[in-house]
Amino acid sequence: MSVIITPQKILLNFQRCTSWEDKYLYMIELGDRFCRLPLSEQTDNHKLRGCQSSVWITLNKSGTTFQLAANSDAAIVKGLLALIIIAYDQKTSQQIAAFNIDAWFEQLGLTQHLTSTRAIGIATIIKQVQLMSGV
Repeated sequence: MSVIITPQKILLNFQRCTSWEDKYLYMIELGDRFCRLPLSEQTDNHKLRGCQSSVWITLNKSGTTFQLAANSDAAIVKGLLALIIIAYDQKTSQQIAAFNIDAWFEQLGLTQHLTSTRAIGIATIIKQVQLMSGV
């Protein structure tokens, strides 16, 4: 039986971390766990422009929900992608639109700990996922 990781569970786990180093290590662990886009999908067609690191995203619709897969060549970005996957994977376009990911990132404390370059890159990724899902 697999454990479902929700945004609320991530928030609780972040609150249990005693330092930002612990939070970054946790994000890296999440990236290793959730960012499993096959190499065959890491092509120019799926590469996101506007990010300093290489980022690949696929979003496929199955019924009314979307399956989000992503990967990056940078460990922290991969961890941030994992958070986006946790927020948006297996959701409808209405659920994606309704989830306030900016407020969630604020609750996690990420907003004040991301460099401006990384924050712009993450905003680009989020916007792309929202556009791809029809939000």
